Amino acid sequence: MESDSAGSVLLLWRRFRRERLALVGTGFIVLLVLLAVFAPILPLRDPNHGYYELLPLDGRPIAPGSVFWLGSDPNGRDLFSRLIWGARISLFIGFIANGMALVVGVIVGTVAAYFGKWVDMILMRFTDVMMAFPVLLFSIALIAILQRGGNVLVIAAVIALFYWTAVARIVRGQVLSLKEVEFIEAARSSGGAPRHILFRHILPHLVPVIIVYGTIGIATSISTESILSFIGIGVQPPTSDWGKMVSDGQSYMFLAPWLVIFPGLMILLTVLAFNLISDGLRDALDPRHRSLVKRVVGGFSAGGQALVTSPRTPVEAESA
Repeated sequence: MESDSAGSVLLLWRRFRRERLALVGTGFIVLLVLLAVFAPILPLRDPNHGYYELLPLDGRPIAPGSVFWLGSDPNGRDLFSRLIWGARISLFIGFIANGMALVVGVIVGTVAAYFGKWVDMILMRFTDVMMAFPVLLFSIALIAILQRGGNVLVIAAVIALFYWTAVARIVRGQVLSLKEVEFIEAARSSGGAPRHILFRHILPHLVPVIIVYGTIGIATSISTESILSFIGIGVQPPTSDWGKMVSDGQSYMFLAPWLVIFPGLMILLTVLAFNLISDGLRDALDPRHRSLVKRVVGGFSAGGQALVTSPRTPVEAESA
C-alpha cells in the first residue's frame, strides 16, 4: 500500500508542477526559508551593528552598492542582513500562528458539525462572538495588556486567537456535507465509534481544505505580524523585523527610499508567493480527484485500507 501512496504523491506533484506561477512561489519561499534558517552561519554583516565609520560625513544612509548590497539605514546597519534576519521572525510567527489556528479551527469545526445539536450551537455561537471582535484592535489590546510585545510566541498566539474562527467555519461546512455521504452513513450504521469515523473517514477528506487554507493562513499571519510591528507592538528593537523596518524608514522616504521599498517588497513577495502556492495546491487537489488525497492519507494509515469505494477517474486509473 505504500507504493500506492507513493504513486499518489507523484501524481500530486505532476499536477502541481504544471502550475508555473505556483512553482515560482515555491522556489521563492524555499530560498527564503533556507536563508532564514542558515542566517547565523552565512557570511552576513551583523544586522544590529552600526558601521558608522562607513557612513558619509553628512551622516546620510549609504545607497545600495558595493559597500552594502541593498544600502544601509541611518545607523549604518546593513539592510540586506536585516532583511534576512527579519525573515526569521516573520516566517516563524507566520508558521506558528497559522499552525495554532489550524489545530483549533479543525477541532472546533469538526466536533461542532459531527455531533451537532447543542454542541454545534455552543461552539458556533462562541465562534461568532470571536469573529465579531476587530482583529487588529484586540490584538493590540491583548499584547499591550500582556506587556509582551517582544515575545514572538505571544504575538503568534494572539494572531492565532482571532484567525482560527475562519478555519472552524470552513471545516464545519465540509463536515456537514460529508456526514450525508453514503460511506459515512454506512460506517455509523455498522456501529463505528465516533473517533474511528472522524479519524479514518472524515479527517482525510479535509486534507485538501486544510492544506489550501493553511497556506493562505501563513500569508495572512505574516501580514498581521508586519502590521503589528509597523505600529510598534510587534517585536522590539534591535531585533530585525520587516514591519518595523518599514516604520523606521518612513522618515527617510525621500532621502533614502530603499529603507521602505526593500522591506515592503519582501512582505509583498512573501505574501504573494504563499498565495500562488495556495492556488497551485487548490488546482492540484481538485475536488474531482479527491480519491488521490484519500489514497495518500490512507496508504499511511493502518493497513492502508481504501477509505472510499467510489470508482476511480480516468486520470487516477492511469496512475494506479
